Amino acid sequence: MSILWLIAVLLLLHYCASGVCMHHGIIGGKVSIPHSRPYMVYIRDSETKASCGGFLVREDFVMTAAHCNKNHLMVYLGVSNTHHLPVSVAVHPIPHPKFNKSQPGHDIMLLKLETSATLNKIVKTITLPKTENEEISKNCMVMGWGWQNYSMESPSRVLKEVNVTLLDSKNCGPNDTICTEGYYGPSLGDSGGPLVCGDVVQGIVSYYIHESKNIYRSRYTHIAHYLPWIHQVMKNPNQLQHETWKGKLDKLI
Repeated sequence: MSILWLIAVLLLLHYCASGVCMHHGIIGGKVSIPHSRPYMVYIRDSETKASCGGFLVREDFVMTAAHCNKNHLMVYLGVSNTHHLPVSVAVHPIPHPKFNKSQPGHDIMLLKLETSATLNKIVKTITLPKTENEEISKNCMVMGWGWQNYSMESPSRVLKEVNVTLLDSKNCGPNDTICTEGYYGPSLGDSGGPLVCGDVVQGIVSYYIHESKNIYRSRYTHIAHYLPWIHQVMKNPNQLQHETWKGKLDKLI
């Protein structure tokens, strides 16, 4: 599992390294009606141009995947077409302290916006789960600016979305993930985007595995599993950033 996870993450990062991710759209599905998903956030490193998806969970916080973490992250709110990006907002990344790129799990990160978003018709938050054991609708939707084809570049600068169906948890894997399976779904460049079930965001696009011909199993970080950590960070982000950095320094010294 850890080897497959590492390969998946390296592929995602490799294909994003030259800025390619901002040209592509989700596998299957349809083009989203412009600004119909006002919680969607386009995330890009200002130097490498590597990009990911994310979503606004509070006026001052964006949620995304921890493996999307870069040195010079900027977020763009209210984006439909990446040809026309608004003014960027700088962020302070707060990845989950247990995340490790060499193995699956804990692939969640909060981005504290330096300037809080102004909510309006094209910029809105999305609802988080209320409890860890909250029942999840099996009929969900995933969206992003990732690849439209698993094997080749197929540019689409506009946001795309596709309907997916959740697998039973016993057929998924680690207890902090939820899964979908089939040919249609997220691909390279869609990392960090939301899995929306009903009107609630339940998962974060993490990675996928090619199971067999035309069958891909997509894994999402199960947001409800991390509610205590999320609420702690959002309550006191400055303290959590300090503690996370201090922990890294203690290991290096």
